[in-house]
Amino acid sequence: MPESYTQPGTSPSLFIRAAQRSDGESLGALTRDAWSPLHSVQPRPTPPYEPFFDERHEPSQYLVAETDGRVVGFVRLVPATSLACNRHVRQIQGLEVAEAARGRGVARALLRAAYDASRSQGATRITLRVLGHNTPARALYEAEGFAVEGLLPGEFLLEGEYVDDVLMGRSLIDS
Repeated sequence: MPESYTQPGTSPSLFIRAAQRSDGESLGALTRDAWSPLHSVQPRPTPPYEPFFDERHEPSQYLVAETDGRVVGFVRLVPATSLACNRHVRQIQGLEVAEAARGRGVARALLRAAYDASRSQGATRITLRVLGHNTPARALYEAEGFAVEGLLPGEFLLEGEYVDDVLMGRSLIDS
């Protein structure tokens, strides 16, 4: 992925860049602090904490948002599958913003940087999955041009409630 991105209309102190292995501790702390059943199907993290980066989650898959030198968010961007016939599609597999930075355009800037990174990798489509009850995220994705392309009803049992898994996607051509 390119080293850094600037997004028009965002705070001048917001900087989006490629992740580095040294970001692992900050990103792990952000994920633990931001954990919520609104967006996570995993149990709440408890010590001892696993490393943020591992053989399946490499720094090259992440873009990091910084404000005033502090990590405030990330997006994970990967090929949708390993199939050659699907190489034109990228998938967002994680988008998190620190509570204190929400409502300031960080998630939108990360999404737009993900579009740019995807295009630079030759992608023409981007997809994601979001929990059906995550209304704020779904509204953001819809405002960014994503459309619901599939629904897995009651796919997850979270805190005693069945929650849908919503598949969304959008074109990266002419946008």
